[in-house]
Amino acid sequence: MGQQRREVTESLLVRHGHGDLVHTEENIGVVVGGGGSVAASSVTTILALSTFVAACVSFGFGCAIGYSSPTQSSIMEDLGLSMADFSLFGSILNIGAILGAVISGKITDLLGRKLTMWILNIFYISGWLAIAFTKVPWLLDLGRLSLGFTNGISGYLVPIYIAEITPKNLRGRFTAIVPLMTCWGMSSMYVVGSFVSWRTLALIAIIPSILQLPLLSFIPESPRWLANVGRDKELESALLCLRGEKAYISDEATDIKIVAGMVALLSLGGVNAFTYYSGVIFVSAGISSMIGLIALAAAQRNILYIFSLLLCKFHPSSNNGAGD
Repeated sequence: MGQQRREVTESLLVRHGHGDLVHTEENIGVVVGGGGSVAASSVTTILALSTFVAACVSFGFGCAIGYSSPTQSSIMEDLGLSMADFSLFGSILNIGAILGAVISGKITDLLGRKLTMWILNIFYISGWLAIAFTKVPWLLDLGRLSLGFTNGISGYLVPIYIAEITPKNLRGRFTAIVPLMTCWGMSSMYVVGSFVSWRTLALIAIIPSILQLPLLSFIPESPRWLANVGRDKELESALLCLRGEKAYISDEATDIKIVAGMVALLSLGGVNAFTYYSGVIFVSAGISSMIGLIALAAAQRNILYIFSLLLCKFHPSSNNGAGD
């Protein structure tokens, strides 16, 4: 596969007038024979757009996680749910996430990253609409299960797609966007949910998908996936689109190993209980639910911001330039 990518790289360089090429294993790239090199490490418009589209998925991931906390009392009152009924509603997100995580690797490899995003939007929008317009508990749970299934797959899909479309020297910075957007999605539910009804909040949560859908047609498929399925022509087009017409395509040989089982294990963590029911926890501790959730949202944003800065500074792939 490495030889195949190298041949693709050479053909692209020759096409743009760089005929005398020297491969350098140290730089994992190509140097123009005259001594100069053309770096493929800048942020292009398409790369930024593709990352934004993927980030919308992560934001929606956070919205699904944070939704139940500010809405517990109002949902229980409007639908006449017992504590056990709402506990099922809160925890069924984990069941859907585990189911999605189990098949995430297979479905993204079979259908590709873009098509999987299209399909996830169907489950995502359907889930929120079911919650927003439900009048019976089982439809509420079904919508939540659909959101969990979406989260299980997107938890694998988004970081792997971003890692596959970004140059090595930018990969650390760009993948840091994933937890940051997830945190922002959760925080937005905490804050907005303190002021609007639970049905309105469910409709607001559809916004990330509405933003993403029209833009999916303008982003390229993952070059790594195209190479794996032997679609060489589309691979060349995707790489040029992401790196820019004047950039060379380096041999990005870093293996991306994200295991779907890790997503399933994360879904079983005790932190989810606090996330789903933090509003009630604050009330039981004698703290206003609104004040507690807003403070929690602010704390999460600050912690994730600091984490992202540290990751960008110390992550190896964030600091290695094309010519290091």
